[in-house]
Amino acid sequence: MSPRNIEKDQRLRDERQSQILEAAMHVIARRGLPATKIADIASQAGISVGNVYKYFLSKDQIFKALVENGQREYRVFVEEALQLNASPYDKLYWYTENWLVYRNGWAITAILQYARTSEAVPHEVTLAVSERFIDNLRPMAAIIAEGQTAGIFKNGDSFELALIYVSMMEGLILHSIPGIQEIATLTPDKMIALLLK
Repeated sequence: MSPRNIEKDQRLRDERQSQILEAAMHVIARRGLPATKIADIASQAGISVGNVYKYFLSKDQIFKALVENGQREYRVFVEEALQLNASPYDKLYWYTENWLVYRNGWAITAILQYARTSEAVPHEVTLAVSERFIDNLRPMAAIIAEGQTAGIFKNGDSFELALIYVSMMEGLILHSIPGIQEIATLTPDKMIALLLK
């Protein structure tokens, strides 16, 4: 097989896995893990059950991949905010503005909350999710620490303030589920004001 065909096969494989995970994210976020069947995921993805099993051995493997991908994607997102060539206020504004319209933010937040609290999730997955959550707070804490040094953000432990801010953002995104828009006028300025001196 030529290198070009190998690359094409891998690209198609990656696309199909992403398609399955995208479908699973929405089904599991709305139904929960125990109520979700592989057939539900296949139907949402528009493929056969057999096709799902070509890429994932079980629903638990799909769930584990979902939480890992979601947390990895979030890390890239928050690191992007940290690396902006901007003031700490503008970094936090960018983060907040983009989080509020993050396409799958509500679904991955619901799944991660479930992963941290449900007894149906294997203990090692729960521990890994919690460890990555704590590690993913570090870039936000760095933004807040920059703002404290600049004299704009409140004093206090930057890691604790990051936890409070990220938790607030997670809670708010759950009020913006497609089809259930409960809060219409969320703006970054309103949220960031909680951290301002």
